[in-house]
Amino acid sequence: MIWSFSHIYHQLIMSTMAVLQLLVPLLASCVVASTGPPPLHPPHPQHLPPCQVVQVDVFCSDLSLRSAPVDLPPGVQTLDLSRNQVQNLSQETLAYHSDFHRLNLHSNRIHFIQPDLFKDMMDLKVLDLSKNHLNVFALSKINIGPLTAVESLDLSSNGLYTGMSDYFLADSPSLTNLSLSSNSITKIAQNAFIGSPSLVKISLHNNVILEIENGAFDSLHHLTELDLSKNSITCITNFNLYKLEVLNLSKNSIGLFQSASTDNWFNLLYLDLSENKMLYFPSLPRSNVLEYLDISRNRLQSTNVSGSPEKRAKVILSKLQFLDMSYNQLKSIPESFFCFMSSLKVLNVSNNCIDSFTISVDGLLPSVKVINLSFNSLQSLTFGESTMQTLEKLFLQGNNLATLDHQIFQRLPSIRYLQLQQNNLIICETGEKQHAPSDQNQEHPPGCVSFSSVPTLHFLYLSENNLQTLPANIFANTPLKLLDLSLNPGLDMDKDSLTGLEHSLVHLLLSENNISRLNTDLSLLKSLKHVDLSTNQLTSLPTWNKESSIESLNLQNNNLVTLDYSTMVALEHSLKTLYMGSNPLNCCSNLGFLHMVKRSAVVVPDIETVTCVHKDFSEPVNIERLTEGMCHESGTSTYLIVCLVALIAVIIMLALLVKRCLSRKRKRNRSFTA
Repeated sequence: MIWSFSHIYHQLIMSTMAVLQLLVPLLASCVVASTGPPPLHPPHPQHLPPCQVVQVDVFCSDLSLRSAPVDLPPGVQTLDLSRNQVQNLSQETLAYHSDFHRLNLHSNRIHFIQPDLFKDMMDLKVLDLSKNHLNVFALSKINIGPLTAVESLDLSSNGLYTGMSDYFLADSPSLTNLSLSSNSITKIAQNAFIGSPSLVKISLHNNVILEIENGAFDSLHHLTELDLSKNSITCITNFNLYKLEVLNLSKNSIGLFQSASTDNWFNLLYLDLSENKMLYFPSLPRSNVLEYLDISRNRLQSTNVSGSPEKRAKVILSKLQFLDMSYNQLKSIPESFFCFMSSLKVLNVSNNCIDSFTISVDGLLPSVKVINLSFNSLQSLTFGESTMQTLEKLFLQGNNLATLDHQIFQRLPSIRYLQLQQNNLIICETGEKQHAPSDQNQEHPPGCVSFSSVPTLHFLYLSENNLQTLPANIFANTPLKLLDLSLNPGLDMDKDSLTGLEHSLVHLLLSENNISRLNTDLSLLKSLKHVDLSTNQLTSLPTWNKESSIESLNLQNNNLVTLDYSTMVALEHSLKTLYMGSNPLNCCSNLGFLHMVKRSAVVVPDIETVTCVHKDFSEPVNIERLTEGMCHESGTSTYLIVCLVALIAVIIMLALLVKRCLSRKRKRNRSFTA
């Protein structure tokens, strides 16, 4: 019996276990099903969080992970674990995978890396460890081991200070691109990059570098790009990185830049020395191919090298194409400074103290296309007869210029773009006097400037010039596409002032001129598409006919009460954008405009500020809330009154007529009786 009972008990246990073996997978599948559909790509989806899997690339950023998913797809090449909670980087953290090509661990909390972790990752090319806590790991003074195949390494924003980068770079034979930006490095030691001889590009941006030891970059024979911007470097002496092509030294405290005194050829193409403390022009390599030089926002007082007049034009910059010396303290630039700049295309000397600028020697700046002299103290500007043949853009705004040679722009055969805002120019009248001999030119206002017969000029900005009059035909034979005459209060435009622009002008800016009535017939400008008449005193619309091509019209801040219906109809077929805010419109006199807005044929971007005055409302009514019925009701009552008066008049007339007829009938009857 005992045996029999134990046998039955054993059979019962075995049966129960069998049932459980069936139930557990079923329960597990129910739990998985209740949490939502599993990812499709991984072989064991119940272990993989909602990562994005694209073929052999897995993206698991922003998932609060402490390690990679347990079951990564086989053959994964890219793993993005950025912006997670990884603290310890080990084989376990990476799910024991070692076939990665790209590994992104940006923005985690990594403070420990397993030694030799990357030793067997022979395919790993890109490693991003930026924005972690690798300074904690560096305190252990343990190398992370060889980065055998890594070509790009990002160690930025890790709190690393001087010497700590050695533990990551000691054995990186294939490394070409390195970022150490936004750390706390104060010195670049002589042996800092000795374990990474293949480096091509280094970024040390935004550190606190005070010192660079001699020979720190000498072992890097392939280095072509070096970013040392936003540091605390005070001077560069004996610069001798011959292979370097790009050097960024902006945002330091450099007071002196001096190249090595040698005839060796330098490959430097791009040099940025902006936002430093230099008083004089840098001493550049004698044999150079420099194309881009930025020394803006320094303290330059002279174009001399180190304040020495004899060194003024010793450096030949025959390949230089871009030169920026803006935001300095230059008072003058001698013509000789440009003698060896035959390739210069862009010259920016804005925001200095220059009072005179002259290019009179034929052959100077033969390739220049852009000159920016804005916001200086210019009193005179002179271009010789055969100079500036390639100049296309000239910036002269903010100089308070009052006088110019009146034919100066006619001597610029390629000029397309003129910025002349914030000056005090007077425009010459045209006519036969324009072409009179020089001894008759005194009939022009002294120092006036002419804008007629400049056949290449397309863009002209004349705002804030205190212009009082705009004579007739002043743009004759000048095919302007844009004309800015805004911010000239009291401007009196002749009715023919825009004659000659009928087939070219596209943009016309006349804002803030205190204009009450526009004398010029804008309907004659067949190509005109964009008109700004905002902030004036206009009481009526300019006239346009049905051939108008206006697409954008700004009428904000005027005194418009009624919009002429025929003009609105003429504009409607081409108009796309209309600004109408801040006008005292009458609600019931502009039902045509209301109809246009309701149909949405024209976009009114400032519709929320477009209001009208209605006699039945104490406050202005937003145009969107106005209905035709609000105007028809008052109209209907008036109509009924008129009809009623007319009906009474008709009744009275009929009554008088009937009375007269009856009176005649009685007379006839009396005569017949007699």
